[in-house]
Amino acid sequence: MSTKDLSQSIMRRKPIDDIEEESKHSGLFKSLGLWQLTAIGVGGIIGVGIFSLAGLVAAGSEGNPGVGPAVLISFLIAGLASAAAALSYAEFAGMIPRAGSAYTYGYVALGEVIGWFIGWDLLLEYIAIVAVVAIGISGYLDAFLSGIGIHMPAWMTSTVDEGKGGIINIPAILVCLLVTWILSRGTKAFGRFELVAVAIKIVLILFIIGLGVFYIDTNNYNPFMPSGFGPVVAGSATVFFAVFGYDAMSTAAEEAKDGKKHMPKAIVLSLIIAMLLYVAATLVLTGMQNYKDIDPKAGFASAFTSVGLPVIATIISVFAVLSILTVMLTFLLGVTRVWFSMSRDGLLPGWFSKTDRHGTPQRVTWIGGIASAFLAGVFPIKAVADLTNIGILAAFVVVCLSVIIFRYKRPDAPRTFRLPLMPVIPAFGVLASAFLMLQLHWETWLRFVVWLIIGLVIYFGYGRKHSLMNPNSPRHQELADLHRPLS
Repeated sequence: MSTKDLSQSIMRRKPIDDIEEESKHSGLFKSLGLWQLTAIGVGGIIGVGIFSLAGLVAAGSEGNPGVGPAVLISFLIAGLASAAAALSYAEFAGMIPRAGSAYTYGYVALGEVIGWFIGWDLLLEYIAIVAVVAIGISGYLDAFLSGIGIHMPAWMTSTVDEGKGGIINIPAILVCLLVTWILSRGTKAFGRFELVAVAIKIVLILFIIGLGVFYIDTNNYNPFMPSGFGPVVAGSATVFFAVFGYDAMSTAAEEAKDGKKHMPKAIVLSLIIAMLLYVAATLVLTGMQNYKDIDPKAGFASAFTSVGLPVIATIISVFAVLSILTVMLTFLLGVTRVWFSMSRDGLLPGWFSKTDRHGTPQRVTWIGGIASAFLAGVFPIKAVADLTNIGILAAFVVVCLSVIIFRYKRPDAPRTFRLPLMPVIPAFGVLASAFLMLQLHWETWLRFVVWLIIGLVIYFGYGRKHSLMNPNSPRHQELADLHRPLS
């Protein structure tokens, strides 16, 4: 094959006009309305960011000085970068309500190899997110049990790298498997659970803010930025994990009752709700307790204990576990739908895109759940969170670039939402996301590059040949045999 032919094959774009017809035969059920979609978005955004990462960045960790009350600024910086990407996602979601999210957008606008890289990237990142959240839940579960006099041995509640005498995080593993089982019951049941759980989560956060305000000691805000502005910016790269759940929600677009109309609204609504709650919650957390004393794994539980309210701390720990479960559900949903979409397009074996009677791709659901359980059981929270962030930021760069390119290449494509100030907002999203990526540790970059190299080998060894965009793909014959009428 000539260099020109190779270039043409890997840069072939998926026609947007084919997507709607494909969706009719996907096997996925359309059962999600606007508020269920918004609940999935809020469920993915709000959770470990408030209940774990806010405390982690404020208090600091080994090699990362605490930023104190300025964690609020870290969230705002991350929120601005995320907002630019959110508007880009909203425009694409209104045009292409299809499972796959950033993978599909990159495939349509930039070509197959870019779509592959983002899809492959998201498989790891979403699995890592589920693991991070499971570790956060494990911390709150430990805090709850300690509050009622039950102390779990260190060997089963932390990993070797944390230096606490731990071997494996068993509670985190069990939580991953529980969430996998819930998601395996089908999208309709999952959507109902998510709606109720997110409502409980918002009530809990409003309760925390409302009660915590009365225990704020303004002396805890001084110094506001104890380590300078540099760690605040670096902290924004870590808490970025807390402000992008809407992208996983967009992977469920094919299961929305009216994806073109509801997806853009749900994306914007979910980010606005989340940022308002984040700002208020971080002010309360760092006002109640000196940042140096905050427990990185269970920030609000330690804050209420410090002001003499251990019972409230115990209640928070119980409901935090429930509310953080919604984050895991949203991102495990994202894993399965991206994987399903890549398999349906021929870039991964068709075995992965089989659905059951609930309209659920069970195979990838359980594979993703078990993989996240492994990560949660053996890696510390900071390492997994940073690995997650670099992948999502890379996806944001691609989506923001894609929306610019596609606006000028296909200005005629019907859009239910048009991103304002084109191309200023998406260009800002590209620059902000790239800047935050540069704040991450070199080890995170190394893991990211290794994963992408593995993906490159799989793409050239399997995906490029079997892609349905390849007229000679063996998958065409497989599909023809599948739909051939019985004689």
